[in-house]
Amino acid sequence: MSGDLQGSWAGHEPSVGASGRLTDPGWLVNADPAQVWAGLDCAAGAEQVLVTAVYRASMRAHKYAAPEVRRQLLALDAARYGAPELAAELAAAEVDDVPDAEWRVEWATGSLLDSAHTNAGSPSADKRVKWATGSLFRPGDISVLGGYHPDEVASVATAVVDGRPLVLVALTGNNSLRGKVVRVWDAATGRPVGEPLTGHTGTVRAVATTVVDGRPVAVTGGDDETVRVWDLATGQPVGEPLTGTREVSAVAAAVVDGRPVAVTGSWDETVRVWDLATGRPVGEPLTGHTDTVRAVATTVVNGRPVAVTGSDDKTARVWDLTTGRPVGEPLTGHTREVSAVAAAVVDGRPVAVTGSWDETVRVWDLTTGQPVGEPVTGHTDGVLTVATAVMNGRPVAVTGSRDETVRVWDLTTGRPVGEPLTGHTGQVRGVATVVVDDRPVAVTGSWDRTVRVWDLVTGRQIGVPAARYDEKLGMVVDGRPEELGAMVVDGRPVTFHGSGGEALDSERVGKPVAGHAQPVRAIATAVLDGRLMAVISDGPESVGENVRAWDLTTGRQLWGPVTDRQGVSVATAVVDGRPAAVILGGSDGVVGVRDLATGEQLREFPTNGRGGRALETAVLDGRPVVVTGWPEVWDLATGEQIHELKGPGDMVLSLAVAALDDRHLGAAAEAIDGGEAVTEGKERTVVVAGVFGDACGSVWAWDLATGEQVGEPFEEAPGWPEGVSTVAVVVVDGHAAAAYGGALEGMCSLTTGEELEEEDYFGREEAVKALATAVIGGRSVLISGSEDGTVRMWDVAEREQIGPPLAFPMPVGAVAVAPDGRLVVGFGPEIAVLARR
Repeated sequence: MSGDLQGSWAGHEPSVGASGRLTDPGWLVNADPAQVWAGLDCAAGAEQVLVTAVYRASMRAHKYAAPEVRRQLLALDAARYGAPELAAELAAAEVDDVPDAEWRVEWATGSLLDSAHTNAGSPSADKRVKWATGSLFRPGDISVLGGYHPDEVASVATAVVDGRPLVLVALTGNNSLRGKVVRVWDAATGRPVGEPLTGHTGTVRAVATTVVDGRPVAVTGGDDETVRVWDLATGQPVGEPLTGTREVSAVAAAVVDGRPVAVTGSWDETVRVWDLATGRPVGEPLTGHTDTVRAVATTVVNGRPVAVTGSDDKTARVWDLTTGRPVGEPLTGHTREVSAVAAAVVDGRPVAVTGSWDETVRVWDLTTGQPVGEPVTGHTDGVLTVATAVMNGRPVAVTGSRDETVRVWDLTTGRPVGEPLTGHTGQVRGVATVVVDDRPVAVTGSWDRTVRVWDLVTGRQIGVPAARYDEKLGMVVDGRPEELGAMVVDGRPVTFHGSGGEALDSERVGKPVAGHAQPVRAIATAVLDGRLMAVISDGPESVGENVRAWDLTTGRQLWGPVTDRQGVSVATAVVDGRPAAVILGGSDGVVGVRDLATGEQLREFPTNGRGGRALETAVLDGRPVVVTGWPEVWDLATGEQIHELKGPGDMVLSLAVAALDDRHLGAAAEAIDGGEAVTEGKERTVVVAGVFGDACGSVWAWDLATGEQVGEPFEEAPGWPEGVSTVAVVVVDGHAAAAYGGALEGMCSLTTGEELEEEDYFGREEAVKALATAVIGGRSVLISGSEDGTVRMWDVAEREQIGPPLAFPMPVGAVAVAPDGRLVVGFGPEIAVLARR
């Protein structure tokens, strides 16, 4: 790829002088990131290599961040690498005209970091960490093929341009540019090449590569109903977008009558062929599928170019690309959606290899249209992606699955080759194969937001995972990867995919604490035998094994993950005299009670069978109770229902419980008391709920003791059906109010249901996903966590922000304050514990 695509950091060669300053915290914090970057490749010795890994963990964020923000991120990433002394030194670095940071990080997990280090003085001392990144601070930026990506990788492809192997990644997401770009990386150095390929206005779901007029190009398709072509040597679009289709879910390339074409599959159940030289469609759409076309591959049968397509209609179909007609009958046999297709040659005959959500891989003779042998089985969940290669002279298929494994199959015998390739902790959504140094290699992308490279001969992972920016690899769907592709340009392999990544050399740098595998969504704190603890859940409702308990002082995991139920929300309580963790199962609404010390299951009881998303605990008349999300109140000791809280009629997304004085409730308190004026304060426990609604979100409140509604509900403006995803209770000027976040953010009166518009309590650039309250330094404080990667604190009485926001390299999904005032933050799948200085 030409030098003009190197971006704003081009021309900064490694500098011995710069590398000599890598152990100066002040320089790391205050220097131009381009200068620091120039010295990273010259790191020598374990200390400098550790610093290099820490700096690269949030590299792209540093490029845009002010020094005080960079100071926070560097200290946090040092803690993520298990280097508390380095974290303290970085946090103490002086920044001109900026006070010392008020909060210091005590420990953090590094689930998405790959530790690596140089053993200085050993025979391998000349090895260096070549590249490593964490996630982005600014939405829409991507890290260097490593670290956590707020968006999962949707698609990956490879190419070689000007002798350099490249990786293309398509990202998912709904905010800013996230999910609408394809990023290009130098596979040898791990550095980004040029600016992202921008132009799509919706999620990019498919990437392929080919050659047009002697130039290597990428072809992309996505939710904006366009197909776009990009010159990989210049990074510029080629011609106008190709339009006339609905959402594009799959792309492949071929040559028809000597002309390069792209073949696309769409949500509109059609297959379309595009002339890449003219930018025009070739013939009419190919019709026959009766559901979304998810996968496309191209090959040659009897000298004629064909496309093989897989669909949600459970069939694969073969199309003659010259005539636009179907070849033979549909390939039937799968019992679920056909989600992956690839082509190969077995014993001299062209075959198609299909993967399905029915957990099988099938091989089809494209000459006869008949299956070859029995279905290939071994995966324990849906097969989402497939690629083919030749290994030791034999054709093989490489498959990725929802079961988080990669498997290799001998296409001649139908038997597995070696053991499954394990390491991914999320669904494997993309696979590409390529030959490097005469050895077949597979590149895989996963919903764990990493890209991994495998030697197919040895079955071993090469190096460490590469990863990207904020919730998967291959093509990215809802922040997750779905497709990978490989290409050889100018004789060298390159890879393209839909998310960024993290890659480190194979030796260890620091010792990151492994944490959660999915974004943290709920945190509950408690004190057990004098120890501060947190019970934390992560991931969507469909992900199990996601509740863990942590010692907040040492950073050690005490128990978990919970494997018997999918916990979508957590709280703590004392049940029958024993401290307990209370877990709500998302799919069935079962409440589980576990011993807080050991994680042992004590009991569980069903609620209403409808599931839910929210959970809070309280004490009512001396009994521990739990409030669940439809909403209902249950006795934790007996499992009996106490109240059904009437009113919303929709699922509750968030809950808060607070003790309030009647005088804070004003008119609402008078209504509860039958209109009698309230002259003396009487404490009531109030439940506040943030509700999902078809037309708009709403906030409701009830008296926990009676189950009666308190005051009037607040409803957001119509047109925001996402609902209120987080709530907290505060007292403003002597009146009870609810702070709420989600699609919209604000405060509302618990008495009148009216919005309080005097102040902006959030100051964020993206949605607020977490709220908590605490008394800090004698002040009543509201704490908010946002998708923009910040945590902000607000003095409720003074209506002003307290200090600058705390910066995190990934979206903040949960915040909590421990009994001793420590702040627990869930950002992406990571956890950080911070304390005031």
